[in-house]
Amino acid sequence: MTDTALDPAALGDLLRVAAAPDFDRWREQIRRTGGCANPIHLTGWTTTQDKTTGQLLHHTTSDDQPGGRLRVACGNRRASRCQPCSYLYAGDAYRLIRAGLCGDDAMHIPAAVRERPRVFLTLTAPSFGPVHNQPDTGRCRCGTRHRGDDPALGTALNPSTYDYAGAVLFNNHAGDLWHRFVNRLRREIAQRAGLTQREFADAARLSYGKVAEFQNRGVIHFHAVIRLDGPEGAASGPPAWATLDLLTDAIDAAHKHPYTAVWVHAAGDQPTRDLRWGTRFDVRPITAFATDDINEGKVAAYVAKYATKAAESTGATDRAVYCATCRGTGGFPTIKHADGTPVYCRTCEGSGMGQDPATLPVPDHIRRLMLACSELQRVYPKRMLARWAHMLGFRGHFLTKSRAYSSTFTERRQVRADYRADQQRQALGLPDPDTTLVLAHWSYAGHGHTPGESWLAAGIAEDIRANRETAREALQDQPGPEGAAA
Repeated sequence: MTDTALDPAALGDLLRVAAAPDFDRWREQIRRTGGCANPIHLTGWTTTQDKTTGQLLHHTTSDDQPGGRLRVACGNRRASRCQPCSYLYAGDAYRLIRAGLCGDDAMHIPAAVRERPRVFLTLTAPSFGPVHNQPDTGRCRCGTRHRGDDPALGTALNPSTYDYAGAVLFNNHAGDLWHRFVNRLRREIAQRAGLTQREFADAARLSYGKVAEFQNRGVIHFHAVIRLDGPEGAASGPPAWATLDLLTDAIDAAHKHPYTAVWVHAAGDQPTRDLRWGTRFDVRPITAFATDDINEGKVAAYVAKYATKAAESTGATDRAVYCATCRGTGGFPTIKHADGTPVYCRTCEGSGMGQDPATLPVPDHIRRLMLACSELQRVYPKRMLARWAHMLGFRGHFLTKSRAYSSTFTERRQVRADYRADQQRQALGLPDPDTTLVLAHWSYAGHGHTPGESWLAAGIAEDIRANRETAREALQDQPGPEGAAA
């Protein structure tokens, strides 16, 4: 829980909640959400009947719940929005990435994936101008030795010459750059194996899981786990020619290839841009042993860590700031009035912004990037830059993977849902689900906590987190496969 003192109103609300006759049931509801900081409120009912006879076996309604509402977890992945739900999301991300490296019987991924060519790749953005940094010499170009927590790190040395427009356009096209890179990588692998693209698809498969991370300067770079499989993905081994050296060499060639670039044509006062990955990139083999620098556990933990972060790590807002009237589109700039002027939104006048970035409590460097999104909205309306200004132009998913890499988040959530349903069925003494029919109708009725509930929910979340950490440490201390897989 936070150390901040409660104001009198919040303290009074906390005492009201704790003294309520249904407090124990409310606490159990919040515990079942994992201590969610912003639970969804539902009203409705669920009925369980016998499939054959139609006999009513169980009926539950929101009228029986504390406050007449059922509370369920919000499921938000971002730590800045809901720490408990993001913790669960990070756990799922860790297991999905690690399963693709070590195998997982529950996900039907064989342990043989540990023996296949696999690397940890980092792709960075190019330079858009000199920034304050910590070079090997220790002294920045500005003459200062910056501390690791210095807010100046990553900010432009000369804001008047820094290419803010280029930076947000790179973020906006980062997903396209990744797809071009992966497609080129498949071609480079096939070329080294002496195969056509069709023959390569019949002989091998490229599997990956990647996460996006914002650098201090406000641009995206990607970390990716890349693995070579047989044509059936994780279920089949790669051919003999699929070696680690071949994969590494193909990645190097794909990174340098000119066809992986994205061209942004000139428009307005913006020049034609040739967007491509930065010259600095890193590719390292992934080992199976915890004593090595780049091993399975560390890679999975690294990916899971950044899967719950977004642009707020740079100081940007963690919520959208686009115009609610046009939803960030700026109106209809491709449609013209009779006098030939574009049809812009009357609220934002085409900027697509609902708030002026100049008034936002963000660092100056980030403000300039958000302003660039607003200014470029009129120039490239189809790129929806204003809608994603709070993400500094980036519009992709933070954690993505190829279909054959491992399981999915949906499957992980379904496993938990089935487990909970089985728990409840046993507690109520209901028969096998194959013999019952469940009818339900639930409606959205709000979200969040009152001030007092927030404090109590934070305490519940902290207890759950501490219990999980204790259980994890105990499992890691165990010898053998159980401890190794913790």
